Amino acid sequence: MSALPDASSTPESAGPAGDAPWVVCLCAEWCGTCRDYRPLLEQVARAHPQMRFAWVDIEDHADIADAFDVETFPTLLVAGADGTRFLGPLLPHAETLSRMLSALQPPKPSSLDVDLLLAVLNRKPAAFTV
Repeated sequence: MSALPDASSTPESAGPAGDAPWVVCLCAEWCGTCRDYRPLLEQVARAHPQMRFAWVDIEDHADIADAFDVETFPTLLVAGADGTRFLGPLLPHAETLSRMLSALQPPKPSSLDVDLLLAVLNRKPAAFTV
């Protein structure tokens, strides 16, 4: 069972509910650690089908990612309509990420930058598919 549907063959309604929290990897294509993270993020996405996962290259999507001022790669954002639960660097280790997602802290109010990023992800989820 895949956490994210293949946009070319599955209706938009398949997969996690539209109000499911997002797990967003803010990365850069030139970053070797980020490239190593992508298959692990895909693995974690399959294990957490109740969440939506996105891959946001901070250079390709500077219009929505610059505000995060990412200095350490990869940086993860876990947020949803109820607020932000995590924003910070996390090295590529699938078990650590999976444990964190299973024990998320209560949400805190999201910044305007987080709300903007989530709005873009909600409008065009297929553009950021993990």
